[in-house]
Amino acid sequence: MKTWPVQDAKARFSEFLDACLADGPQMVTRRGNEEAVLVPVAEWRRLQAAARPSLKQLLLSDEARTEYLAPPRRAIRRRRVEPIR
Repeated sequence: MKTWPVQDAKARFSEFLDACLADGPQMVTRRGNEEAVLVPVAEWRRLQAAARPSLKQLLLSDEARTEYLAPPRRAIRRRRVEPIR
């Protein structure tokens, strides 16, 4: 994977994009720190699909996955009732 300083990636974006499509993922660095990766869209979609469990995997897993079944409930707000005098 080739590494590009952010200044070069910005100045030569077309070349940066072509390198990504031809050679695969390209790393972007800022001040020597790895910050981002440009990947072809086909690989991105493959990674996204692999990250999400399928329904079959969820049903066959040993762990309960109840956090996905219903949205969290809100606290009930009650009106204060004044006593009759």
